[in-house]
Amino acid sequence: MWYLYGFVLLAGVANAVQAGQNGALSKGLSQSLTAGLVVAAGTASCILAVGLASGKLAWPTYAQAMEMPWWAWFGGILGGGIILAQFVVARQIGAAPFLGLLVTAGVVTSIVLDHFGWVGFERHPATLWRILGGILMVGGVALVAMS
Repeated sequence: MWYLYGFVLLAGVANAVQAGQNGALSKGLSQSLTAGLVVAAGTASCILAVGLASGKLAWPTYAQAMEMPWWAWFGGILGGGIILAQFVVARQIGAAPFLGLLVTAGVVTSIVLDHFGWVGFERHPATLWRILGGILMVGGVALVAMS
């Protein structure tokens, strides 16, 4: 189970690096939305390669598709919004404030999602310690963004 935490840590590092890469790609191309298509193609290629290599790639059956909550199909749109923010905002405010805001907003939102068990998460109460952790993250990102 510990390796899962390592995978998430690597994804966090990749998220910080990706913001710079995507910003440079967006700046280097005449149209920043073209960069979005390049990033989406890279993402799709990566998932396709890993899916084929692992044998864990299959289209859903009609029954599976019909059982899925309607909102589950729109995660890619949210991912596209994150990539657009990388193109537009990251290089202007810097990597630390950008990723600090991104992660802090994610953690604070996650506390709410966990507390109410929304969008498929198991319920985990918003304890005093979790709320305090969120508040400390807000304070931390404010310090990072001020300098």
